Amino acid sequence: MSDHKDRKDRKDHKGDNDGIDDVFDEEPFPDEEFTLDLLEEELRQAAAILDPVPPALRELAVEAFALHDLDSRIAELSFDSVVDAIPVRGALAAPRMLTFHAGEVTVDVELTAQGLMGQVLPPQSARIEVLTGPHSGSPLTTDDMGRFTHEEPPTGPFALRLRTGEGVIVTDWLTV
Repeated sequence: MSDHKDRKDRKDHKGDNDGIDDVFDEEPFPDEEFTLDLLEEELRQAAAILDPVPPALRELAVEAFALHDLDSRIAELSFDSVVDAIPVRGALAAPRMLTFHAGEVTVDVELTAQGLMGQVLPPQSARIEVLTGPHSGSPLTTDDMGRFTHEEPPTGPFALRLRTGEGVIVTDWLTV
């Protein structure tokens, strides 16, 4: 009973609180979700006009999403000669050696100014793509010993995507 009396007292003293309680007592709009959806769409359109996403960034985002493959395994970097090797005195242009592991599969890569070459161990046939941004290079194929070569050195961040008979393997991304 006292709760009912408190509400009645609040309604009688509307002028005292400038109708603030009335705002909180209102029922939500039946189309409130629809109204929020419209507002969100208007904000998206305004952002697209005032601060559009650069086409190259949009393309990178699409490519990154395309890499999202639930069946792919990540080949983690386990050795990088820039970090892990002891420098050799007098060696000016030593190749960068990289080793990636994904389960039982190992990928050894040598980076030089002339390109990259590598080997998949245990030896197996694989299609390999050198990913360097929005466009992957032309697919490479391993030989009978699991070896592959790519005539162009990567110029920025890169990764390798291997398609073997057992599935897809993607290496960690590295910068040159």
